[in-house]
Amino acid sequence: MVKIGITEKKDENFSEWYTQTVLKAELIDYSQVKGFIILREYGFSIWENIQSILDKKFKKDGTKNAYFPLLIPESLLNRESEHFKGFTPEVFWVTKTGDNDIENKLAIRPTSETIAYESYAKWIKSWRDLPLKLNFWNSVLRAEIKDTKPFIRTSEFLWQEGHTAHETKEEAEKQVNVMLKLYKDFVNEYLALPILTGKKSDKEKFVGADYTLTLEGIMPDGKALQMGTSHQLGQNFSKPFEISFLGKDEKQHFVWQTSWGVSWRLMGALIMIHGDDKGLILPPKIAPIQVVIIPIYYDEGKKNEIIKVIEKIKEQLDEKGVRSYVDSSEQHTPGWKFNQWEMKGVPIRVEIGPKDLDNDSLVVVKRNSRDKKNIAISDNPADSIIKELEVIQEELFESAKMKHSEMIFKSDEYNELCNRLTNDRGFIKSAWCGSRECEDKIKDETGADVRLIEDEAISSSCIVCGNDATNSVYFAKSY
Repeated sequence: MVKIGITEKKDENFSEWYTQTVLKAELIDYSQVKGFIILREYGFSIWENIQSILDKKFKKDGTKNAYFPLLIPESLLNRESEHFKGFTPEVFWVTKTGDNDIENKLAIRPTSETIAYESYAKWIKSWRDLPLKLNFWNSVLRAEIKDTKPFIRTSEFLWQEGHTAHETKEEAEKQVNVMLKLYKDFVNEYLALPILTGKKSDKEKFVGADYTLTLEGIMPDGKALQMGTSHQLGQNFSKPFEISFLGKDEKQHFVWQTSWGVSWRLMGALIMIHGDDKGLILPPKIAPIQVVIIPIYYDEGKKNEIIKVIEKIKEQLDEKGVRSYVDSSEQHTPGWKFNQWEMKGVPIRVEIGPKDLDNDSLVVVKRNSRDKKNIAISDNPADSIIKELEVIQEELFESAKMKHSEMIFKSDEYNELCNRLTNDRGFIKSAWCGSRECEDKIKDETGADVRLIEDEAISSSCIVCGNDATNSVYFAKSY
């Protein structure tokens, strides 16, 4: 007999639990090409919700959407060689059209800096053209052949990448911080996920950036996940791409640039942190279906009456903007439907049967806690359901925050740090002198990186070398 539910426990075999969840909840399927996945309609609808919310926030900040071609000439990439060499091992190349060789081979977009900035150089001529703030919703390709995981590491992934150009360094730095806060607020408020924010080390920053700000989450298996970045690019691209403008002082200046982005990794974090042994648990604000209504009847006598009540409730929910779905299919039993919608993570299940109808009540079941509550049918149940959705959103964030805090440790002694990173995992907060040698030593001995540098004054000694520390940092192994 084939088991259709999740057969692995989250805290016993996390990797297999995750794979089963994304497949059996019908978020993805595997492609015939290793490293590529198919985003199924239910998974895509979650991404659409993320995209829709963020898109409104970007536009409110004055950013507009654009699109650039998928193929980038090698000669164009080589104009910014320092940036591009960081992507060289991951690039897919197009070398033929039909049977004919291409003289100037084409890279399949690993990121859009080079192709976008060639156009920026043509479009920006005066201070009146600034700031230029564009965002691209697209997919990029970077070869991930060895260690793949849906939404976390795949050869093609969906994301957004914002690229802005400014008159001054100060304006660019303000943009970098605005986007970091925008992402943080979104991840907290809509995805109900706690995160840490800070600066990347020079070793870990984006190639071509002056500095990188990052959002880091810790997953239940103790590995860190980079969930978004915002980069101060300085003039590192404007000079090689000759993006200059005539300033108010009648002199030529190079623009100051930023880039920033999040990807469907957010969906991976959402699944890992909120999910349980039954499958997905989706925060109401991001769930494609917030309420599933399941009629229960065993004969035709009450069927029409039950359906009529359900239609009225759904109409109330629709009027208040609640995304609901009535599962009145005849192919499966109510019990099968309960398990299926639990696995798909729908925040609230509403059950209505003959006895409920006789008692003027319906049953509301919360996915996160499985608590059940009876609500009067005659008492405008939509309002009560909306309140429960708000409670679920808060409960998920509070639960995730508690688990997040339990995965953060502090260490002042090197051997303890190494032991924690090797055996316990999680975020380990320590003092660091800022040297590459100390950073590399921890990487070599534990496999962990500096995930972020905290913006705070510190008076302590480096946990590695004992010299004066310059920063508090969080070490962790990562995906």
